[in-house]
Amino acid sequence: MKANPSDQLQILDIQRMDFHVAMLHNKASALPEIAELLGTTQRLTVVRDLEIAAQTQISDIKRELSRSESDVEQVVARLERDEKRLADGSTAPKELEKLQHEVQTLTSRRSELEEVELEIMLRMDSVKARLDELKAEENLLIAQATQIEARKAAALAAIESEVTAIISERLATVAAIDGALVDLYEKLRSSNGTGAAALREGRCDGCHLAINSVELSRIKTLASDEVVRCEECRCILVRGAK
Repeated sequence: MKANPSDQLQILDIQRMDFHVAMLHNKASALPEIAELLGTTQRLTVVRDLEIAAQTQISDIKRELSRSESDVEQVVARLERDEKRLADGSTAPKELEKLQHEVQTLTSRRSELEEVELEIMLRMDSVKARLDELKAEENLLIAQATQIEARKAAALAAIESEVTAIISERLATVAAIDGALVDLYEKLRSSNGTGAAALREGRCDGCHLAINSVELSRIKTLASDEVVRCEECRCILVRGAK
């Protein structure tokens, strides 16, 4: 196959553009913001799960507190009733002793139940404080995620702008050179990722392997418009590249 030497040099330019675009795509997929955003959203999911657990715990404690308050109210009601009977002074001596003993028992029971009630209220306060901390962390994470997303979008936009410019330049270059050479390049690039490479100091820049001396001697005898291929990677070997 033959192609103008200037076209061969330009096909090498196209390869450089394709490498640059591939590098930019890799850069876009490996932006630090992607990992940062993933870590933030994962923590946000954990925090929201913890909030649900805390809210469930608060509901359970509320029911427990309601039962405890009911128990205290029942004891207080009985205690007030007995104390009223004692204050009447009309109770028989035998019944009076029994009533006094019941008042003592109820007073002790009331104290125990109020301690339980206090412990439940303290647990409630602790869980509510934890829930407040989680909500504050959630708001902070949401703000951080928004900021990271904005940085990511800006970085992707800059990369996309650069890719668009390269593609535009590539289209103009492709339109100016031999279509058959472009077709060969595209075919080779689709099969091994490299369609063209420079021949420098007896080496192929595509596979980075040295060309054997016999092949180098043969290449030197070829006309400048003859399209040369690397024996190892089969890409187009471009002579005269700087």
